[in-house]
Amino acid sequence: MKTMNVGIVGCRFMGKAHSNAWSQAPRFFAMDVKPVLKVACGRHQETLTAFAERWGWEQTETDWKKMVHRDDVDIVDISAPQYLHYEIAMEAARAGKHIFCEKPLAMDVKQAREMYELAEKKGITHYLNHNYRRCPAVRLARRLIDEGRIGRIFHWRGAYLQSWIVDPDFPLTWHLQKEFAGSGPQGDLNSHSLDLARYLVGDITKVSCMTAHFIKERPLPDEAASGTFSGKVKGADKGKVTVEDAAFMTVEFANGALGSFEASRFAPGRKNWNYFEIYGSKGSLIFDLERMNELQFFSTDDPAHAQGFRTILATEGGQHEYIANWWPPGHVIGYEHEFVHAVVDFMKAASTHTKIEPNFYDGMKEMEVLDAGLRSAETGKMVEIA
Repeated sequence: MKTMNVGIVGCRFMGKAHSNAWSQAPRFFAMDVKPVLKVACGRHQETLTAFAERWGWEQTETDWKKMVHRDDVDIVDISAPQYLHYEIAMEAARAGKHIFCEKPLAMDVKQAREMYELAEKKGITHYLNHNYRRCPAVRLARRLIDEGRIGRIFHWRGAYLQSWIVDPDFPLTWHLQKEFAGSGPQGDLNSHSLDLARYLVGDITKVSCMTAHFIKERPLPDEAASGTFSGKVKGADKGKVTVEDAAFMTVEFANGALGSFEASRFAPGRKNWNYFEIYGSKGSLIFDLERMNELQFFSTDDPAHAQGFRTILATEGGQHEYIANWWPPGHVIGYEHEFVHAVVDFMKAASTHTKIEPNFYDGMKEMEVLDAGLRSAETGKMVEIA
């Protein structure tokens, strides 16, 4: 079997998710080209060595620039924090490497546009990992929309809620600092919702947004910028939270539909609640990531005495994309499988020099909306997107 070598930057949460996907993809899917876990890159050698040994990376490197320019690396996987995406992706594109990048794409739309333009100029395969597009239930939602079962779409209602920073003693990690994260849930969470909305409904032309800062200072951890927290706080020292804690947007789509987006890390009881509703002239759809194998569907074509939301379990292998490669009908899949699906599609695109979605173009369009939302929150005015 032909192979392509992968180099990954980042060995924490996303590094684990991506490593598992690169390993599992050829085990469950028939692939013409197999990914090889060639080299893992991180800042701390001890942590990096343990990561590489656990996940099967052949070699390690602490200098990402050296890794990017290695002759035996074909694909650069960017699993590092947002502030590093631009520099790594630009260097990788200049080196002619294919790029598999975590979201959000960049710190702002200017960076995103440069990344997209250079990737296109170099003719590389570029992918932005919005993994939720590759849930079988979301693919089924797209299929029902394409088949006209929903009719003309009137409304999108999206929410992405978490609760991990409700405690005021939670430390000031990099996620809460603008210089490293760019923004708070507007970028971290609303980027996912925006990608699903663009995938299922279409482009957005107008944005109105409001944000909130509920806790303005937090304890300083031992390694504030690294994303790690040992439980030891430097005395009573505190630092400023420089990103928003919640962001709510209302939008108008190019097709005339109206939409709303709620993103917050202050929602007790919501661990990772990525949810959307779509309402159209002939039907409606509801998806909840915490029940990710299910899709709720309402159809006005049903007889009046039998109308109501039906719950479809998206595990029938002959009907729904990807699921046939896993388990028998009724045996659900989980969060990690979406990453495997992305790797399968990415490898096919990279080996055949074709495009994959979402890519850096989608990331650029997404950043236009995210940036416009933050401008709207600052000015109190609706922002139109060209």
